Amino acid sequence: MTPRWPATLWIVRHGQSAGNVARDTAHAEGLARIALTHRDVDIPLSDLGREQAQALGRWFSTFEDSGRPDVVLSSPYVRAVQTCELFKAGGGCSPDQPICTDERLREKEFGILDGLTTAGVAQMQPEQAEFRKLLGKFYHRPPGGESWVDVIFRLRALLDTVSLHHGGQRVMIVAHQVVVLCLRYIIENLTEVEILAIDKAADVANCAVTEYRFQPQPGGDGKLVLSQYNVTAPLTEQATPVTRAPDKMVAARG
Repeated sequence: MTPRWPATLWIVRHGQSAGNVARDTAHAEGLARIALTHRDVDIPLSDLGREQAQALGRWFSTFEDSGRPDVVLSSPYVRAVQTCELFKAGGGCSPDQPICTDERLREKEFGILDGLTTAGVAQMQPEQAEFRKLLGKFYHRPPGGESWVDVIFRLRALLDTVSLHHGGQRVMIVAHQVVVLCLRYIIENLTEVEILAIDKAADVANCAVTEYRFQPQPGGDGKLVLSQYNVTAPLTEQATPVTRAPDKMVAARG
């Protein structure tokens, strides 16, 4: 019988983006707004981000075919798709492996707070800064944007699709920091307190690997069990710099 879940599930954050770099600059200079020249969906990888994605592919290329993904799912955002393309070019999966984009893997939407630093939110949207302080980042939904709970809602549907179509396969998901964390929340049945503690402990590194393996259960469908989280070996073993900056809006941090 085909198991319900993938044999292996890898969840990877995209490589460093130009937005990450712009966010660091704005933070260092105490600016209210991040200088961006693209829509969030169109922000590409930085030069270092491209190097990180290639390093990830080269690392996976050292494994036998049984250790590489059969299925690659990506956020439709340019930085995630580019990460997948460079991963494939680096030998991380078969050259004819399609990259399947799914809008449910997109970045958390920040609405009216998009592009603002923490200082910018306090200065330009003080009411939202207060709401977020009261509600916490897990439940706060800025006008036109999403809360973590909203992201979790769409990711539950995404995992239903994965279980329906990719049972027994090796699946890689390439997306964003909040997506990585929210998938952990769902798969491991975590609480708000538990996932926010994981988030607070360390940012998810660009191109870091989180891995789940299927564990059969007597008389049941089995489950996915975490085997490693936020592993940067694909970069360090390729002598590629590791970056851990949060995604582009500083206000997303706790």
